[in-house]
Amino acid sequence: MRQTEFPDHMNRAPVNTYLTLGATGLLVLMVVAALGWTLRWRWRQARHTTSLRKLLDVADRLEADLKTCRAGLQQAHAVISLNPDLPAASEQDAQHAIDAGLRALLQQRLWIRDRSRHASQLELDQAVRSMHDTRNRLQPLLQALTKAQHDLDSAMSEHIRREPGT
Repeated sequence: MRQTEFPDHMNRAPVNTYLTLGATGLLVLMVVAALGWTLRWRWRQARHTTSLRKLLDVADRLEADLKTCRAGLQQAHAVISLNPDLPAASEQDAQHAIDAGLRALLQQRLWIRDRSRHASQLELDQAVRSMHDTRNRLQPLLQALTKAQHDLDSAMSEHIRREPGT
């Protein structure tokens, strides 16, 4: 039997086919991996940005709550100081507590400014949770202050109505 010899390019054809298929498969895997990495990175960036927005929003609301509380206490103190029959509240202690809250909030805002870009997602989530907890603890106090102001206004109105006839 005579063996037929094929030209060189025909003898290498199966190897070239496998090499081409392997290279194409590897290229497809690399593209899919790069696409997956890019999508994951963009998702993490979007989550980081969303958390940062939440943190700034909660900080703004907490600051507004503290300022509302400060204004309410100042108003209540002004009414109380007009009527010596009412017991004097510890306005100074309350003012110090509110100022401490505002200073803590300022420290948090400085942290946001200086570190938030490089903070981990866990750190951002903890900061948001901490501010939410602080706001939740402040809400009943604000409601009590509003009720106390209403009661104080009612008492002052009653006192003023009785005063001219006395």
